[in-house]
Amino acid sequence: MTAPRLSDTAVLRFLERSGVQVEQLRATLESALDRAGHAAAELGASEYLIVVDDLTFVVRNSTVTTILPDGSPASRARALAGGYRR
Repeated sequence: MTAPRLSDTAVLRFLERSGVQVEQLRATLESALDRAGHAAAELGASEYLIVVDDLTFVVRNSTVTTILPDGSPASRARALAGGYRR
């Protein structure tokens, strides 16, 4: 028998019910990414990357669609093009 797969909703509920303040975390992340979002908007960019420490945030149409481990410039370019592979 294999272990059951956890859906995104189940993981989110686990985090909420184990005491992680998910909405507070969301607000903190949004606040931290705000300046980069405004800069991209001024340039007219709708798809861009924000690199913070060891993470790369992929932004499409004002929404962070995924967060990747920081990688090489080539892997970042693939992520923006939609072809990121682990």
